[in-house]
Amino acid sequence: MAHVLRAKTAAVGVGLSGLGEAPGRNAMELLAEAVHNAVADAGLTLADVDGVFAGTAVHSMPAMSASEYLGIRPKYSNGSNIGGSSFVAHCLGAAMALDAGLCNVAVVAYGSNQRTAGGRLVTMSEPMPYEAIYGPRYPVSAYALATARHMHEYGTTKAQLAEVAVAARKWAALNPLAFARDPLTIDEVVNARMISDPLGKLDCCLVTDGGAAIVMTRADRAKDLPKKPVYLLGAAMAHWHRMISAMPDMTVSSATDSGPRAFEMAGVKPEDIDVLELYDAFTINTLLFLEDLGYCAKGEGGAFVEGGRIAPGGELAVNTNGGGLSCVHPGMYGLYTIIEAIQQLRGDGGERQVADAKIGVAHGNGGVLSSQVTSVWGNDAAL
Repeated sequence: MAHVLRAKTAAVGVGLSGLGEAPGRNAMELLAEAVHNAVADAGLTLADVDGVFAGTAVHSMPAMSASEYLGIRPKYSNGSNIGGSSFVAHCLGAAMALDAGLCNVAVVAYGSNQRTAGGRLVTMSEPMPYEAIYGPRYPVSAYALATARHMHEYGTTKAQLAEVAVAARKWAALNPLAFARDPLTIDEVVNARMISDPLGKLDCCLVTDGGAAIVMTRADRAKDLPKKPVYLLGAAMAHWHRMISAMPDMTVSSATDSGPRAFEMAGVKPEDIDVLELYDAFTINTLLFLEDLGYCAKGEGGAFVEGGRIAPGGELAVNTNGGGLSCVHPGMYGLYTIIEAIQQLRGDGGERQVADAKIGVAHGNGGVLSSQVTSVWGNDAAL
């Protein structure tokens, strides 16, 4: 029996703003422009919006701040923060609120001027009593710790990690909106300046500005709007720790929990997915999530990505916009995984379009491999 929420709601509009550098713009301005663009893309107006799901790194009450700025008086809102995966979780929350009739048109939105504000991201992170004495660089040192453990346990190499960055750059070269599009080689990644051993500069995500938003509504209304609906088929969230010192196994994320439940809700298997958009804040993320979502066995992620397997023309289309490593990463990247999945499933990918894409995964990660949220999306052909 199909899950009660499967395909009951759909994304009907997407909007981006200020990708890369947006001098003179603040986080709320970028968020608002993205919302305006998404609502216009959906063929709706702000007056139609009565559900607001929002997050930034600088607002303590983002849903209220965004609603006030946009002049929306929502019937339902949520600004909860579980890191960069928050927006994938917001889509699940929006689906529940829409299906329950608590609102009729929901926006999920984000904005950040991290790059032009000097590269500083306000983490709103509580103290780290067990980590702080070692002087880690947050958050990269936590991901470096997971990387080192994976290398120790499974023999993963820096060259294999570099395959992730090179594949992302090749996808970015096909995306006119991507921030980093210059050619990149395995050797350049391996020999890049060290940031937190064993992660070098090119193993780390970009620091950019950017706004992003999507519009969701119930499936019956979605059919009457101008853009091809992309249905939320399944979603699930999981988190097992907050700080890296409490992660049960640094080579296993809670995507091993969220992934199977999202696939079950959607009624699909990993091999059914045409495009896989993963939160690649660091190269290790992609390896871990390929393993944890069922694309290869634990420890085999490095070998799995060798030879351009996840690059354009490879067997598995991963991070087709260029990802956080080469397209955009304004502090919290989760909403961009969803937008890219939607654009691929609408056939709006341009040069990077994956042929006959019907089902896509957008997977969010938050904190220090802390929160994992998996979402599965499909177009009419997937129903």
